[in-house]
Amino acid sequence: MSVLDGKKFGLISLGCDKNRVDAERLLGCIRGRGYPITDDIKEANVLIVNTCAFLNDARKEAIDTVLECDACRGGNLEKLVVSGCLPQKYIGELFPSLTEADVFLGTGDADVLLEAVERSYAEGRVNFVGKGKEKMEPRVVTTPLHYAYLKIADGCNNFCTYCLIPKIRGKYRSYPFGDLLQEAESLGDVELILVAQDTTRYGIDLYGKKRFAELIRALSSLENVQSIRLLYCYPEAIDDELIAEIKNNRKVAKYIDIPLQHSEDRILKLMNRRGSRAEYLHLIEKLRGAVPGIAIRSTFIAGFPTETEEEVAALGEFLREAKLTNCGFFAYSREPETAAYRLKGQIPERVKQRRVRELYRVQEEISASYLQGWVGKKIEVVCDGIDYERGLFVGRAYFSAPEIDGKVYFNAPEACQGERYTVLVTGSDSYDLFARTEDFE
Repeated sequence: MSVLDGKKFGLISLGCDKNRVDAERLLGCIRGRGYPITDDIKEANVLIVNTCAFLNDARKEAIDTVLECDACRGGNLEKLVVSGCLPQKYIGELFPSLTEADVFLGTGDADVLLEAVERSYAEGRVNFVGKGKEKMEPRVVTTPLHYAYLKIADGCNNFCTYCLIPKIRGKYRSYPFGDLLQEAESLGDVELILVAQDTTRYGIDLYGKKRFAELIRALSSLENVQSIRLLYCYPEAIDDELIAEIKNNRKVAKYIDIPLQHSEDRILKLMNRRGSRAEYLHLIEKLRGAVPGIAIRSTFIAGFPTETEEEVAALGEFLREAKLTNCGFFAYSREPETAAYRLKGQIPERVKQRRVRELYRVQEEISASYLQGWVGKKIEVVCDGIDYERGLFVGRAYFSAPEIDGKVYFNAPEACQGERYTVLVTGSDSYDLFARTEDFE
């Protein structure tokens, strides 16, 4: 008999898709022991909050979520577990102060989750950060059945001056080739979305050379893998072999996410980014020359220390020249323990937010023009579900990743989640397309 017998587990996962995979491993450990999992946090006896700590706002959201969950005490809630990046980095501060939590786990401690909770029932509050053995535990996939994330590595060696990730998740660690193939095969018939802090350097630590393109080829040979989408590809590591794989592999979506972060050489150097404006534009031109119609996504930071009005205007001009398909913009967040924290010339918050808005306006024009070009044309979409408020099915074209890019809202007599449909595009705005199937009257 275990003290956990009859207990229901619930989980809230915050942060990025890489965090989601970690959360799915926690759920896999729970299900592997036969304990029930509930989507209703009010039913949970043991509730896990899997946290992000990348930015101050993420840390605040994590703490607020823990406090909100603690308010469920007095009902079914008996134990509150805080896992992931926040305790991994800040356990010394959290354990004495966040007394609402009963159990603390780090980013690689899924395998000791149940032991930690059992110990907490016996002893009270426990700290199990770093006591697990980081391994690819079986997952309970929380995405819709037709797509799943495959995290191919953890940690980072790039040491961008604004980023805490190396201090939270440590050095870059590729997961073994065979383990990734085995996990991918277990995910069912899916669009496989490859993620890591830096996917393009996969293998360099484990095998002494990059094996990203080779991994893509191997994954695409699996019958259950319907398509593959590439996220977090660092620009300086995108080589001819990878470009050829995108071009020639029919299972690879003609889409690539490249976090550029800025366009101006002085700021890129301050960020410790390995690239220049000219090199970025050359890479974009090279990708489009090799893979006609390729969708290129990126992210940018506005308001980095010492960034001038002229440099943010130049970034806007870069966007107009590059004409990227999808973009996200973020205000620089001054994070303690990063090199950029110590830089003079910090930008006021209101100025950073204004610059973000200005960049979004530039990209909205670019996106609106791109999407308008699809009006009157046919395009294949995968159905992600239904928007009941709009009364429309929700789909994605090849140029959109789940959760971060625009959608295709379409009319059809019927549509099933995960199925593909050819639709006629009838309208657009600056973010989404509107369409119908040919048999819709």
